[in-house]
Amino acid sequence: MNAIALGALAAALAVTAPAARAAEPASPATVQAPETVIHYRTAKVQGLDIFYREAGPKDAPTVLLLHGFPSSSFQYRNLIPALATRYHVIAPDYPGFGQSSAPDHTQFAYTFAHLTDVTEALLDQIGVTRYTMYIQDYGAPIGLRLALRHPDRVTGLIVQNGNAYLDGIQDFWKPVQALWADPSPANRNALRKVVTPEITKWQYLNGVSDPSRVDPDSWGHDQALLDRPGNDEIQLDLFYDYRTNLALYPQFQAFFRTRKPPMLIVWGANDECFVVAGAKAYLRDNPKAELHLIDSGHFALEDKADEIVPLIQDFLGRTLPGR
Repeated sequence: MNAIALGALAAALAVTAPAARAAEPASPATVQAPETVIHYRTAKVQGLDIFYREAGPKDAPTVLLLHGFPSSSFQYRNLIPALATRYHVIAPDYPGFGQSSAPDHTQFAYTFAHLTDVTEALLDQIGVTRYTMYIQDYGAPIGLRLALRHPDRVTGLIVQNGNAYLDGIQDFWKPVQALWADPSPANRNALRKVVTPEITKWQYLNGVSDPSRVDPDSWGHDQALLDRPGNDEIQLDLFYDYRTNLALYPQFQAFFRTRKPPMLIVWGANDECFVVAGAKAYLRDNPKAELHLIDSGHFALEDKADEIVPLIQDFLGRTLPGR
């Protein structure tokens, strides 16, 4: 192409091409919120390394997340960022779970009272003296033992398939109840199937209408920790000690009745570990508690976070000052 033709082409482009516009600011819909910073910490508590996740401003009200069996604070990996923009969030691993120390069961008493002792000592050590508790599964007896010891520290309760009533204890518990009645080697060994991969996966998927919503890393993570040498004995000790929690149910219920803490109950209604009657029973002692039955199972937060998290945020927004 000669010089004359190039000049003509340039002139034509100058006429037909739209003028370059100044860069426009991104619309609000495209602005991304800053990533939540989660700290993965370990504290030395009673000679043990106790792992905990911490996020959010330390001067904000605290939300304490207490995990269940066979999980760890990992179960709250998605909830923590949703709360940490307004609240100080703490999620510990009990001894024998997650990233915390797991001493041999012959060297450490794996009882719910002892796990509560360690959790209480951790909170005292890091200066957490008031909190709304999220209690699920094992988190319920540990959290409610804390509540009995320090009722004035509890600013509210979020109950997700965490039992405190005999109403919630049904067929799933019969093999465990056999161990309570007779702690023989045969009855203890009969419970070893509860720590197998099949049962761990079942706990996550049973009662879930759409299994594709449940991250398989959840039960894979739990099973890897259950498979550590000696961890089965730890869990069997805790199965046997669970009977002491039932003995405390009347005291837990008296706490609800007399203190009437703000309470949100979000319960996977298809759970066979703690059946839905256990959720409804809370209303006998705390009639103003908010009950939401979710179409899910034991680990309802895994597949129904889109329903549960807004309920939690709304509840905390009404019962805590936020920041």
